[in-house]
Amino acid sequence: MSMLQLYRQRREQRRTKISDKYEILGFISSGTYGRVYKARSRNKNDKEEYAIKQFKSEKEGETIMTTGISQSACREIGLCRELHHDNIVKLYEVLLEDKALHMVLGYTEYDLLQITHHHGQNLRAPIPEFIVKSFLWQLLNGMVYLHANWVLHRDLKPANILITSEGIIKVGDLGLARIFQRPLQPLYNGDKVVVTVWYRAPELLLGARHYTKAIDVWAIGCIFAEMMALRPIFKGEEAKMDHKKGIPFQQSQLTKIFEIMGTPTQERWPKITHLPDYPHLSQFRIYPNSFKPWFQNMCKKYSDSAFHLLSAMLEYDPERRITAEDALNHPYFQEDPKPALNYPKRRIVTEDSRDPNMSKNKVRYIAVKPSIHVIGFAL
Repeated sequence: MSMLQLYRQRREQRRTKISDKYEILGFISSGTYGRVYKARSRNKNDKEEYAIKQFKSEKEGETIMTTGISQSACREIGLCRELHHDNIVKLYEVLLEDKALHMVLGYTEYDLLQITHHHGQNLRAPIPEFIVKSFLWQLLNGMVYLHANWVLHRDLKPANILITSEGIIKVGDLGLARIFQRPLQPLYNGDKVVVTVWYRAPELLLGARHYTKAIDVWAIGCIFAEMMALRPIFKGEEAKMDHKKGIPFQQSQLTKIFEIMGTPTQERWPKITHLPDYPHLSQFRIYPNSFKPWFQNMCKKYSDSAFHLLSAMLEYDPERRITAEDALNHPYFQEDPKPALNYPKRRIVTEDSRDPNMSKNKVRYIAVKPSIHVIGFAL
């Protein structure tokens, strides 16, 4: 064994093991990035619960080979180390084990996708407005902090809006987030496609090379509409990426937007003709603006003030679109009602069978009874 191999072996032996610091309570979810587990500290004085995000570091297949640390993981870790805000997910530490990075984050009991599904599919009843208002205000509050620090999130959607058992919003998954102060090149050059298609702003759908924090505000507007209507407002069919042909034109998604918001014109959006994919608009028929009827049908109990705020978020022209800071101070948040929360907790799996390294237990489900949590929010 060479001196270098011996050094590496000793270094690994001295490295703190995840199982030495944390007890893995169960598997939460998985995605292209890796897997997330619920855990608690083995320190008896630490009563906090944690989410351990394990990044994939190897290719899965017949031949296993190390590919290094992903750009997404580097961005998320780097940003989370610097960002500290009540409405942004908190990073406690980063651990390396078995050539895989693990982020130890604050645990959240809910996410917004889970809550909208709970209301739409289980309760078949709308989310109370006081909850919608609280979630929206906190989401905007977190976004004001990110934008003030020159960070674009670029992947806002209900699944990435985490919520604690106390009802505190934590904006998560900063893997696509990016510093946008004085970029050396257009942001498009680094990431050709950003934001899940249902929440993607029209300037992105039309091929904008330069874009601003307005893309996050459009996504928040889509999330606001979804909380009120319990379904995505613009639910198009995504055209899949074909690397040989380049970035696909998302005609279905734009059609869904035009059907509600009307076909954009130069009067509504003066610089639309400068966008690379503007010539594709000749393929569309002219749609009238039916946003107000949609709102009155899908969001019947909401006020004109709510409609005004949503309209400002879903403004076609990014230069005219309301900022997160101005939205946070909108009169809608000065109206009653007062907020509270009452939801069943997540279901946790004791072990993900695909990853035997985290625990030796077999997969089983913990039966979670719906529990009542009446929580007060402070706006």
